[in-house]
Amino acid sequence: MTDTSTTSRTTSTEVAKNDTGARAGAPGSTTIAEVVVQKIAGLATREIPGVHDLGGGAARAFGALRERIPGATASAGQGVSVEVGEKQAAVDLQIVVEYGAAITDVARSIRRSVITAVERMTGLEVVEVNISVSDLHLPDSDDDAPADTGRVE
Repeated sequence: MTDTSTTSRTTSTEVAKNDTGARAGAPGSTTIAEVVVQKIAGLATREIPGVHDLGGGAARAFGALRERIPGATASAGQGVSVEVGEKQAAVDLQIVVEYGAAITDVARSIRRSVITAVERMTGLEVVEVNISVSDLHLPDSDDDAPADTGRVE
């Protein structure tokens, strides 16, 4: 009796698959744009404690200007460049680390997070994650605060 119910469930599952028009092993291809991998890697990097920002000085300055424009948002792929092949991807990151964070530990966590996220979401094998620490964010620096012009408005 157990065999009958198992067979019945399997048959109904097979019918459901066939009803969608999909067939296991059907020919076709899936293409994943570099910008998709770039955003996944950028978001995975930003989740890591000790990462203050992504990008070099010019990219961060441009991002700060962009944030002041109504409706504009900072790019999730800022500070990230990728190369995507048919089955593999390579990721280069430029980061700013919080003062006091152990850079080697932050880098190790970034690699783990990026590899896991990209491979899980895209199915691509991540062959390398290169990290360049371009700056150190000091806790008392007011990089993110608007400059005080001394004018009363």
